[in-house]
Amino acid sequence: MSLKFDISFAKAARIDGGLAIQLTLAGDGPAAGAADADPAGIVGRAAGIGKFSGKTTTTLDIIAPQGSPADRLVVLGLGKAEKLTAYDWIKAGGVAAGAVRSMPKVAVFLDVPGLDVGGAEAAGFALGMLLRAYGFDAYKTRKGDDEGKAPKSVKVTIVTAAHAAAKKAFADSEAIAGGVILARDLVNLPPNALGPVEFADRAKELEKLGVEVEVLTEKEMKKLGMGALLGVAQGSVRPPRLAIMHWKGGKAKEAPVAFVGKGVVFDTGGISIKPGAGMEDMKGDMGGAAAVTGLIHTLAARKAKVNAIGIIGLVENMPDGNAQRPGDIVTTMSGQTIEIINTDAEGRLVLADALWYCKERFKPRFMVNLATLTGAIMVALGNLHAGLFSNDDTLAGQLTAVGEVTGERLWRMPLGKDYDKIIDSKFADMKNTGGRYAGSITAAQLLKRFVDDTPWAHLDIAGTAMNSPANEINQSWGSGYGVRLLDELVRAHYEAG
Repeated sequence: MSLKFDISFAKAARIDGGLAIQLTLAGDGPAAGAADADPAGIVGRAAGIGKFSGKTTTTLDIIAPQGSPADRLVVLGLGKAEKLTAYDWIKAGGVAAGAVRSMPKVAVFLDVPGLDVGGAEAAGFALGMLLRAYGFDAYKTRKGDDEGKAPKSVKVTIVTAAHAAAKKAFADSEAIAGGVILARDLVNLPPNALGPVEFADRAKELEKLGVEVEVLTEKEMKKLGMGALLGVAQGSVRPPRLAIMHWKGGKAKEAPVAFVGKGVVFDTGGISIKPGAGMEDMKGDMGGAAAVTGLIHTLAARKAKVNAIGIIGLVENMPDGNAQRPGDIVTTMSGQTIEIINTDAEGRLVLADALWYCKERFKPRFMVNLATLTGAIMVALGNLHAGLFSNDDTLAGQLTAVGEVTGERLWRMPLGKDYDKIIDSKFADMKNTGGRYAGSITAAQLLKRFVDDTPWAHLDIAGTAMNSPANEINQSWGSGYGVRLLDELVRAHYEAG
């Protein structure tokens, strides 16, 4: 179930029913910010009885005593002050949102004695609330008992001395939340509702935010020689699209930063068909394209001072009589040829043409591509880190660092000539898979052949974009992974001051 939070910031709040939330540090007694809601001092007594110590993301939930102006009281632990990070504030907001349940009004007392809470922390807390509130129930016609009783909109007042700065910073938080939610929606949508054409139409909607959007059809891609991308698409009755999103927020002649996403809207595996069990999850094989679309939304919504390109290759991989076969050889836009060994290694074919097109047309400062590319990366890293491959140590270092800031963590994987040899082909310039071993690495080695000297990073998000573990800020099957990560990359390193 999705909740809509109407969030405002204030120096003080009058409590008249609803939920009061008070933050506290580990080892301290509950702070006095919500004393008006707890005239009998029951919070301190309950904390002692429940051995509540204020550890990070822990909560103490109390039915308010008689005479209290609030209906419920929740104390939320922040952990140790010296260990608090920006991401901890976002997680705390998510925990607070999870505590709301059926309450129509919430007052959050953010200030804690001995802790300097600024506008950025307050806005991060609010961002966490917005992200946790997301749910995808567009296709549910029957609501459970709890859902039927829950309010559609919750009025949230965040009380802090930094209310003016928080209100200003919150505009960016709303932009980020909008991008993440867009990415989640795209991944969660059923494949019959989101084909290549429909996805391209969703990208076109970003024009409302000032983004220039161009969509290439199959005919135009044939003229460009995108034989690899078109080879994947030829087995589907749904025509492919290449959507180019251009946000012009920087100087006119400044080279853009570029993001490229794999958009396989459904992946049967083609002729090399996947097992039936779990194939329904392959509606999420466009998680990279969803992240790129969500990122461009965020950059445009917050008026980022940067020139940015988002390119998404949109195809469906199906096994009909016109589908490409193992043994086929396709010619990419670059002129390089690829022998098809396994038609289920299709995402790298889409990205090969999209990366080359991006490099040749826009000559970007760097390219980052995102793709739910290999199961092998999940074998290596599980679903707690995405795989990072790069030809540029500076870019790789920046991505790793911002991943720690946003909680969307990356782990750098190797590239090298010895791995490159594994995908050499007897009949073409390369083959699209090197077999079982080092599967995520050989996929990255293929992509590297289509970027030349442009600084480039490949993020394999197969384990993090869909069906990832629920956490404090996401309870959805589609996580929106990559939007906050790449927005922070731009903000920290590439945006004009």
